[in-house]
Order: sequence, then C-alpha cells, then structure tokens
Amino acid sequence: MPFVSITRLRVRSWQFLPGFFYQTLRSALQVRSAEGQLHFGLLRDAHNTYWTRTVWTSEQAMKAFMTSGAHRHAMPRLLKWCDEAAIAHWNQDSPDPPGWNEAHRQLLAIGRPSKVLYPTEAHRRHDLPLPRLQGPQGETK
Repeated sequence: MPFVSITRLRVRSWQFLPGFFYQTLRSALQVRSAEGQLHFGLLRDAHNTYWTRTVWTSEQAMKAFMTSGAHRHAMPRLLKWCDEAAIAHWNQDSPDPPGWNEAHRQLLAIGRPSKVLYPTEAHRRHDLPLPRLQGPQGETK
C-alpha cells in the first residue's frame, strides 16, 4: 500500500534562502533516485513557504531516504531556518499523488507541527493556510 509524506516549511528570513535552496536541490536529487520512490513534487507557495509531496512503496522506503544522505544532513538546519514546519503521513490505495488541496486537508487533519526554534503564532496553533496554486505546479489529480 503506497505511503504518502507531505511537508510544509516556511523559511523565516531571506538570509536563509540560499542555504535552503542548496539543501533542497541536494535532497531533490537524492529523492529522484531513492529506492521505493513513486512520486516527488515540490510547491513554491507564498511568503517563503515550500511544500513537498512524496509517495513511496512503503513507510520503510521513506524512512530509509529520510535518515540518509543529503536529506539527513539538511534536517537539523531547518530548526533554525524555519519558523513554521509541519508533516503528515498516511497510507493510501493509489500510487497517484494527492492534490495539493488534499495534502493541505490531511496536514490539518492528521499532521503535526515539526520542531522549530523560532515558531510563529500560526505554527503554535497549527494554522496552515491553503497553498497558493497557480499554473502547472497546482495541476494534480
């Protein structure tokens, strides 16, 4: 049964964007060749907010990716770089990725905030606005 992972990260200052983009590129290259990866999607949202959407053959495949390579190296930096972060995981019948609005719905329903050192009030409340979808990046099933 396919396993879905959704993340939403808001970078708290423009000064962290170069490092964030570099680590995102390294992680994106890693995920594209990761064993068990069925889909990878990235959405650039408003206010320095970024969403990831991955679908895996299993939770074990996702965890193997998450705890290795570039992704493992990037995760500790997010504590300082981000002032909002959230994650949701679930199993689904289809290997097709959920749409971004469904990802948002699941993030609110079953997701949880991730630890950040400088949380916003919205982060504390788990108040997550709908992603801003425009153009081809928002066109999903």
